Amino acid sequence: MNRSDQRRSSERDSTDSSSEDVAGHAGPSSAETAFDPSDEQARTLGRGFFEETSAPGSAMAHLYRGEIHRMKMWRERLDRSSNWAVTVMAAILTWAFADASNPHYVILVGALMVGIFLVIEARRYRGYDIWRSRVRLLQENVFAYALDPSQGIEDDEWRRKLSRDYRTPTTKITYEEAIAHRLRRVYLPLFTVLGAAWLFRITVMPTTGWPASAAIGMIPGAVVTGLVITAYLGLVSITFRPRRWQAHGELRNCDIGAWDEME
Repeated sequence: MNRSDQRRSSERDSTDSSSEDVAGHAGPSSAETAFDPSDEQARTLGRGFFEETSAPGSAMAHLYRGEIHRMKMWRERLDRSSNWAVTVMAAILTWAFADASNPHYVILVGALMVGIFLVIEARRYRGYDIWRSRVRLLQENVFAYALDPSQGIEDDEWRRKLSRDYRTPTTKITYEEAIAHRLRRVYLPLFTVLGAAWLFRITVMPTTGWPASAAIGMIPGAVVTGLVITAYLGLVSITFRPRRWQAHGELRNCDIGAWDEME
């Protein structure tokens, strides 16, 4: 055996020996390293997720994008119910005034249908406010602070509050407040139009004089008129009753000002 053959044989023996050493000192099997959710490192995986060393910008961007998507989805659900309410009201008014012989109480039926849409939309608004409040919390305490750190943050406890809300999502406003909000924004004007149309219908286009023109079957016209006025005043009282609003909308005060005038 020449010198080159001896060298190749020596290298082959060394490789085989190294392979045996690696095999002999191999780590534990995959079964022994199975994921343990009770392990300290596994349980606290998200502890430093938003710290500077963990690239918080990317994580926060994805979180914010997800909350915006949820808020947009619920906002579209609100718009759909409002659109249906307007469509139903327009159809009923068109039919009610198409002929003087058409019964006036169909307008009141339309008001009841709009009221059903109001109840549905108030429930949806409570769901929408869950995501909207999270978005506002991030805008006020993360993005506004990032743009101008000199102004500080709005809420020192914002991380604790957001963490708690992710653990146990809860509605932030009462059902009555949700109804009042939707009345202010959409439904009180609709009820006002329906009420004015009904009064016009029983006073200007009646086949008989008032209060007989407002009667519904055996119910006297004066009673019907009183019930309608009472219901409308009840809606007005719900709408404008002094309260501490839990839904802190960014445009609630309707402030007007140029960019350079904002403080």
